[in-house]
Amino acid sequence: MTNKVVVYSKETCPYCVMAKKLLAQKGVTEISEIRIDLNPEQRDEMIAITGRMTVPQIFIGETHVGGFDDLSALNRSGKLDELLAI
Repeated sequence: MTNKVVVYSKETCPYCVMAKKLLAQKGVTEISEIRIDLNPEQRDEMIAITGRMTVPQIFIGETHVGGFDDLSALNRSGKLDELLAI
């Protein structure tokens, strides 16, 4: 069982694709994807919550991980598995 994963993304975002691929490799089967290119109000919500304007913005459980570089760094440090586990 894994924590809920939420990814704010856009269709034309290669970093979003890489983030979802990395999460899938880690065994995440369900990602709640919020497409800010389809719903501009959710872009405003993302900026208000994270203080960042770029995608992806990744949440694991209640933790704001950040973008793909942050997710990748967590994986390299071995902390991503801990965060995904309940």
